Amino acid sequence: MAQAGGRAIVVVLASCGLVASFMQTLVVPLIPAFPKLLNASATDASWVVTVTLLAGAIITPVAGRLGDLYGKRRVLLASLAVLVAGSVISALTSSLALMVVGRGLQGCAMGVIPLGISIMRDELPPERVSGAVALMSATLGVGGAIGLPLAAVVAQNADWHVLFWSAAALGVVCAALILRYVGESPVRTPAPFDYLGAFGLVVGLTCLLLPIVKGGEWGWGSAGTLATAAAAVVVLLAWGWYQLRRRDPLVDLRVSARRPVLFTNLASILVGFSMYAMALSFPQLLQAPSATGYGLGQTMVQAGLCLAPNGLVMMALSPVSARLTNRYGARVTLMTGSVVIALGYVFAILLMDNVVELVTASVIIGAGVGIAYAAMPALIMGSVPVTETASANGLNSLMRSVGTSTSSAVMATLLANLTITVGALTVPSLTGFRTTFAVAAVAAVIGLGLTALVPPVRAKTAAPEPAAV
Repeated sequence: MAQAGGRAIVVVLASCGLVASFMQTLVVPLIPAFPKLLNASATDASWVVTVTLLAGAIITPVAGRLGDLYGKRRVLLASLAVLVAGSVISALTSSLALMVVGRGLQGCAMGVIPLGISIMRDELPPERVSGAVALMSATLGVGGAIGLPLAAVVAQNADWHVLFWSAAALGVVCAALILRYVGESPVRTPAPFDYLGAFGLVVGLTCLLLPIVKGGEWGWGSAGTLATAAAAVVVLLAWGWYQLRRRDPLVDLRVSARRPVLFTNLASILVGFSMYAMALSFPQLLQAPSATGYGLGQTMVQAGLCLAPNGLVMMALSPVSARLTNRYGARVTLMTGSVVIALGYVFAILLMDNVVELVTASVIIGAGVGIAYAAMPALIMGSVPVTETASANGLNSLMRSVGTSTSSAVMATLLANLTITVGALTVPSLTGFRTTFAVAAVAAVIGLGLTALVPPVRAKTAAPEPAAV
């Protein structure tokens, strides 16, 4: 393929990845207002965020497998069509139930990222794959970070439904660009689709997140909480047993059990968890009233703008991550990112007295996420055959999405239960914020330990000039 065509593919696919990941944080500026806007409790309203992450977690391996079977471009376009449909539903309602449905459909766009990575591997010259994949992988964090201030500007200056009309328009533009610049990948793996495996994954992940989100309301030792947690264990174990015995599984757990893939995926859960903790907690701390003694009293737009630099840092460091991977291996690069993330949260625990300190902490965390996210596909692609690239990257994105969706549930629960009352307002306490930062830092450290267990193998693809991407 001509160089200009290759550049166009990278730009278009990365843009689609930004839009898909933007859906994760599209409504974060509205979290404090959702109970009133949707006439729901704070716990129930949190599903407007969590369901998008849950849908993203489910769709990533499904989309990857469908891409291997029926064509990556075709499935990519279908993912964008579902995003548009979900955006329109959300734009037309103020009902919690319909909003959750629409947001779940928006989350289905997350399949764009593993599909885009696979198309890049199929279509680009080998020397450009590493840098392009690093950029595409980084969009998972960048889109959410850049989307925060944009969503805040729209939500503060227009009717909040405009956010969803804007998301629908972005989905249409991305689909048009795909049709114009991205051809169908010739790499296919003909086989029947595993519908039962997809259903089991939906049930298992839903049962996993439900007790985390509702545990505080139901009671952590209640029958409902314990029953759904037990159901998650049983369903996911049965799902794994079924996948191992199926000839054409949704997720090839034997490939996933290879040491580099297994520990990369486990580390991805922890990195995803740490990344999303910032997206949920920092805006609330920035917007907390100064009367609390620790709140920084920023408006919705100001809070979003404060967090914009960390998204830019993620994007800027994706080529740096590619260079580190080419020189030292993706394992070292992922370990470096995990260390930087942990240091960012430690900084936030110790220094959170003013806006500059919190912006600095977010930039440090964003740097770590940018380095780590860009390194993960290199570890995965170096360990799987080319015919399984989409499904393997889909599983890796699933692990990241499991981390972000779990983070959403855990952090929302912590901040909802560790509160203080200031006048008529009930807001998360200083202890609540520091606890979330500490939990996120510990998650990053555990991710570092898991990455250390990955065999030290250099990436198979090189990118002498990743900045050219």
